[in-house]
Amino acid sequence: MFRLLIFAGVIYLSYRLLKSWKLKNTQGKADFGKTGNMVDDIMIKDPFCESYFPKRNGVHLKVDGKDLYFCSTECRDKFIASRQKENT
Repeated sequence: MFRLLIFAGVIYLSYRLLKSWKLKNTQGKADFGKTGNMVDDIMIKDPFCESYFPKRNGVHLKVDGKDLYFCSTECRDKFIASRQKENT
């Protein structure tokens, strides 16, 4: 019985040491300055339908020197059509 308690204690201590070692190795990787867990992209708002989406998935359009990003080509085309209606 005593051997079983010692064996359980050794297993428990090994588990705790392994867990603390792994925790120490993963804490430094959460820095945003490193490429490991860096924020991949930012969310931006579509100027036409006003939905939010990742910038990397956006459809780019340059209007009057400003960069605009749309959630889809449909929203971009609707935006262009609405600007043409305003100008006529």
